Amino acid sequence: MKTNHQAAFLAAIIALILLGASRVHAQSTNPSVPVGTLIASPTVVQTGTKPTLTWNINYPSVVKDYITVSGSATITPKQALHCDIRILGAGVTTQDSRGNIVYIETVGQVKYNGSSSWTSIFDGKQTDTIVQQQGILPLFTNKSITPNQAMNFGGYYIYNGSNGTKYYSTSGTNVRALVNGDPCPAYIPAYNAPSLESFLKPYLDPSNKVRIGPMDVIIFMELTTTNMADVGYDFQDLVWLVTFRSP
Repeated sequence: MKTNHQAAFLAAIIALILLGASRVHAQSTNPSVPVGTLIASPTVVQTGTKPTLTWNINYPSVVKDYITVSGSATITPKQALHCDIRILGAGVTTQDSRGNIVYIETVGQVKYNGSSSWTSIFDGKQTDTIVQQQGILPLFTNKSITPNQAMNFGGYYIYNGSNGTKYYSTSGTNVRALVNGDPCPAYIPAYNAPSLESFLKPYLDPSNKVRIGPMDVIIFMELTTTNMADVGYDFQDLVWLVTFRSP
């Protein structure tokens, strides 16, 4: 009895490719490759015969199979889901008398599960620890999301004791929701632009497309102006990463 070296070699190469793919899936910030197994039976064959190859391929979940994104940033789940919201950055700023950048208090809100009122889930600044660590917001950890009930987002800043204009995904276009692979609106600075906030760069690729997990949605908010010609109209004032998963 002899091993069919060609068949065994081919099976080994394919298995190594699949193993590599599974490692990419586990480590990449953009896990978009299928993973699976390959079984050769028998593992040792006589010369002139061929093993039977059995494939099992698992394709990654895609968030739009579970939700619908409508308007600029209204998310409607198609089934019961669990959800986390992670804060990536809070970039509303001004300058002091010496020209130094000063971060301004910013409030982020969400309305979900059929509620008629907005719930504040973030109130802070870019300098806060949770923002610097891009942590999951305590008030939105593993939340149960009701199917067929719209989920909306919004926010505003507070400066010298006064609230700025409130912007919501239920009206206007100052809040945007994008998924992995979506091209960014032209108003979001390019990947290599000096005006791109550092907290956003890991979530964009060099072609200025969104680079996040397949079950993530990134929420961009512009909270200072509606004037598209204004240099400050750049959707970097409050940015969240919303992650969905099946219960």
